[in-house]
Amino acid sequence: MHAIGILGAAGIAPRAIIDPARRRSDVVIGAVASRDADKASAYAAANGIPRAFGGYDALLADPSIDIVYNALPPTGHAEWSIKALQAGKHVLCEKPIAVTAAEARDMVAAAEAAGRVLAEAFHDRYHPAFAHLLALKPKLGRIRSLVAEFRVDIPYDPANIRYDPLQGGGAMMDLGCYPLHWLRSLMGTEPEIVSASARLCELGSDTRIEADLRFPGDVPARLLADIQGGPFRGLLRIEAENGIVELDNPCLPHNGHSFREWLNGVPRVYTIAGAATYDHQLDAFAQAVDGGNALPTGGADAIGNMAALDGIYERAGVERAAARPRRAP
Repeated sequence: MHAIGILGAAGIAPRAIIDPARRRSDVVIGAVASRDADKASAYAAANGIPRAFGGYDALLADPSIDIVYNALPPTGHAEWSIKALQAGKHVLCEKPIAVTAAEARDMVAAAEAAGRVLAEAFHDRYHPAFAHLLALKPKLGRIRSLVAEFRVDIPYDPANIRYDPLQGGGAMMDLGCYPLHWLRSLMGTEPEIVSASARLCELGSDTRIEADLRFPGDVPARLLADIQGGPFRGLLRIEAENGIVELDNPCLPHNGHSFREWLNGVPRVYTIAGAATYDHQLDAFAQAVDGGNALPTGGADAIGNMAALDGIYERAGVERAAARPRRAP
């Protein structure tokens, strides 16, 4: 039986880890920690968590906790994931795994030194819909172009971490890391960042990012992320030698998705059965902890996504406050 400790009284945690854990018999949510003890206690009571800590170090010192789910803002990912790994815990860290690729490298090195599992919480990568997409790739022939978009209308609020540049906010960090990961996972290679542009809010964080990428084999890809983009929209479009494939809602396929194919002159529209993405993710993570199975969202993959994300920001000319050098944890 594994006991999970949650770092941060986060709104994402109930659907991302608490509910999936309750649907399993081999893991339990053992504790939650917040810098505010009262907030931790209220969160624990609201979510049926047996223990609450007023500080992250106290949770990491608990020997009964062997897995940590890091739900802190991005600026807390490297510091507290490394501390958790050094304390002997396995770590499932919310996306993006860090603020920069340099931080991601430090995290991966810490996991290797500790002999513990570290994974970035790209839950969508574990759903059967994405596995199906990868299985389709050999049937497509030469890929000619790619488009990946993610738009979610998040009302502007300076107090929202998604807008706060000091906490690692921004459209690329919050949303754009997903389509970037879809493209990299599909191609299995790292892209060249050809160009990028950004729209900034008054705080200095990006509310929209557009980037042109190029993958080996001279495959162009267009990426768009927008947190003020109107109706929800997630799309991955592949134009290839043998036709076109579109996947609507790659991020949350369990909330409704569709594949649209026009392959070799035959049109098809269909879906792929599966549980919630978060259930598949926790299952894969638990198997990795128990059996040492390799995960597709850790190690070199996590570093690669952050390196490409860094490159997009650099091409767009966005200076990120959270990416400035900080004292090492």
